[in-house]
Amino acid sequence: MSDYMFMLENHLSPVQNRVVVQVQQAASQANVNLFLTGGAVRDMLGGFPIRDLDFTVEGDPFKLAKAASELGGAKQVAADELRGSIDLLFPGRVTVEISMARHERYAKVGSQPEVTPSTIHEDLRRRDLTVNAMGLSLNRASLGLLIDPTNGLADLEQRELRVANNRALYDDPARILRLIRFQVRLGFTLEAKTAQQYENVRLEGLEKQIPPRKLFKELAAIAAEPNPAEVLAALEKEKLLGLFSPALAGTKLNLSGFAKLQKARQTLALAADYPVDWLALFLHLLEEKLTPKEIAALAKATAMRKSEVEMPAKLAAAAKQLERALKSPKLRKASQVYEVLHEAPGETVLYVFLNTRERIVQDRIRNYFQKYLPASQEVTDRQVAAAGHQPGSAKFQKAKEEMIRTRLDSRPKKAPEPAEPEPASGAAPVGPRRGAQA
Repeated sequence: MSDYMFMLENHLSPVQNRVVVQVQQAASQANVNLFLTGGAVRDMLGGFPIRDLDFTVEGDPFKLAKAASELGGAKQVAADELRGSIDLLFPGRVTVEISMARHERYAKVGSQPEVTPSTIHEDLRRRDLTVNAMGLSLNRASLGLLIDPTNGLADLEQRELRVANNRALYDDPARILRLIRFQVRLGFTLEAKTAQQYENVRLEGLEKQIPPRKLFKELAAIAAEPNPAEVLAALEKEKLLGLFSPALAGTKLNLSGFAKLQKARQTLALAADYPVDWLALFLHLLEEKLTPKEIAALAKATAMRKSEVEMPAKLAAAAKQLERALKSPKLRKASQVYEVLHEAPGETVLYVFLNTRERIVQDRIRNYFQKYLPASQEVTDRQVAAAGHQPGSAKFQKAKEEMIRTRLDSRPKKAPEPAEPEPASGAAPVGPRRGAQA
C-alpha cells in the first residue's frame, strides 16, 4: 500500500471508506481507469476533513455510476449529460460525483463548453485551481499514484490559491465565487497572477454572465460550508451578493441568524458526520428577512426548482411537528427522547433548537447531542454479535436498539457509604459511643 492510500484511509470515515471500495470494485468490473480527484485529494493532503468524494473515470461515467449504485445502494441525485457527470447519494449521506475525464472548450465567456473525452492529465489541467487539480489513482497497476500536472501540492504547502490555467476565470466566471469561498474556508492567500486575473474579470463585468443555475449551485455549496456567514460576508464585501438578490445587501443579509446557527453547532458539539440537509436550513436563514416578493426574485435569479423553493416551508412544518413531540409529557425516559430525535432529520432538529421558546425542548435536544447520542455509540456491533445475534439480520438491529435503550435508561447506582472502621484492638474508641451520654 502506498503512503497516499494509507493517508486516504486514515482521513475517510468508515462509511466513506466503504463507498470508495464499492466504486473501485465497480470500476474494476467495468475495466475502466478510476481516479479520486478534486476536493477529496486536496483535503486529504492538506489535513482537512474530507466532505465529498469526487471520482473521475477514463470511460463511461454513467455505466460506472449505475454499477456503483447497485453495489452500494445509492440513489442518483442529479446528472449533467453534457459534461458526463452524475451525483449520487450513498447510505450514510455520503455524496459522490462520478465524472468523465474531459476537455472543455468555451466559444465565449459563460457559454456552454464543447466537451470531449480526455485523459486524466488533460482533465486535471482544465480545472479551476491547482489545489483542486490533483488526482489519486485507484487502479490496481498504479494504486496510490499521485497525479499533479499543475504542481498543486506545492501550492497547498505554500497555502496559496493559483488558477490552473490562464483562462480559468474567464471561461467560467462562476469560478470567482468559488475562489472567494475557498479563500475563506482555507485561509489561503491569492497568488499574484490569480489576483490579477480576478481583477480583470471584475473590471470587464464578466460575473454578470454567470448562468442562473450556476448561481444556485454556488448557494448550495455555500450552505455546506463550515461557516457560511463568513462566505456571505466576503461576497458582500466584494459586492457580489447582488448577483443572487439585491435585497441581500446590508440589513437584509441575515448574518445574525447564521451566527446563531454557528453557535448552536458549537453548543451541541455537532459531529462532522451528523447528517444534515444544510441547504434547507441555509435557505430558511437566507430568506428569513426577505419579503415574499424578494424571495420570489431570489428564486428567479438562481433558477430554483419548485422543490427547492418549497424547502423552507416544508422544514418549518416538520419542525412544528417535532417541537410538539418533544414537549410531550409522555417522554419520561432518556431512550424515548433519543428515539424521537434519532428518527428526525438533522436540519429539522437544528431548526427547532434555533427557533423554539420552550426550555424543555432545548434541554432535550442538548441532552441528545451531549449525552444520549454519545452513549448510544458506545454500543458496538461487536457487543451485539457477542450476545449471539447475526450481523445484518433484523434481529441483530432490534437487539442493538434494545441494548441502546437499556444503556440510556440505566442510572448509575449510588455508591454505598463506607463502613465505620473497627477500633484497633486495645484502643479506646474515639468520641462517644452510640447511646452513651455526652
